Amino acid sequence: MKIAVLSRGAKLYSTKRLVEEGEKAGHDISVIDHLNCNIIIEQRKPSVHYKGEEVKGVDAIIPRIGASVTFYGTAVVRQFEMMKVFSTTESQALVRSRDKLRSLQILSRAGLGLPKTVFTNYSKNVDDVLNSIGGAPCIIKLLEGTQGLGVVLAETENAAKSVIEAFNGLQARIIVQEYIKEAKGADIRAFVVDGKVVGAMKRQAKDGEFRSNLHRGGTSNVIELSPEEEEAAIEAAKAMKLDVAGVDMLQSARGPLILEVNSSPGLEGIERATGNNIAGEIIKFVERSV
Repeated sequence: MKIAVLSRGAKLYSTKRLVEEGEKAGHDISVIDHLNCNIIIEQRKPSVHYKGEEVKGVDAIIPRIGASVTFYGTAVVRQFEMMKVFSTTESQALVRSRDKLRSLQILSRAGLGLPKTVFTNYSKNVDDVLNSIGGAPCIIKLLEGTQGLGVVLAETENAAKSVIEAFNGLQARIIVQEYIKEAKGADIRAFVVDGKVVGAMKRQAKDGEFRSNLHRGGTSNVIELSPEEEEAAIEAAKAMKLDVAGVDMLQSARGPLILEVNSSPGLEGIERATGNNIAGEIIKFVERSV
């Protein structure tokens, strides 16, 4: 089988692991930088050109599309779909996952547990916003933020008002969420492939930090999910129509609360924490699907 990994760099951990496992399984697997692809649109013959040559004979793609290049990366995925090439992540699911507000609305409609969240059109009635999520402390997030960037913990009502008013003054779109105290700066990342949890880790924020992202110095260790947490992860990926997903959730007094469903989750943290061959599971999913 001929498989292409859409990635900005062949040396990135996730990309390397997918190539390793693909080759180990006997496939012809290559890396294509989606930003260097040209999309050729014509009647009945859509095509992709890479480094001056038409891409032919590809059976499946594994998109690794960064948040900063979602628009063009999704266009490339969509073009491959038009060429009848299987994709582990559908273009529309990728677009949905990158819209934090839309994602939360989809997850809410699916009946999944979520931190109480408020989104407004730069409302000047900040008191009402804070009252809606139970007051301070609270979490304030930029809708465009990734890897913990643009996420603020406001510990007092005055601090929350100042941050919200500052973001509103900059015309920056934000959501305000309740702070789940019992989570104690930790969250869970469950990795879902083809409707099954193939690995899970608990990420703990470093001292003095509330964001548990590994990019921000957080630590991780393997965790065994409760049946409720496993079901929540699977249902969240299903609601977002993602066959490969990293589902982030908090442990709370009222059960698991979904924070985000990531459509291009990194493999390094989860593989090192769990010792599981996640890349191999993705290759097996491709084999079952094509």
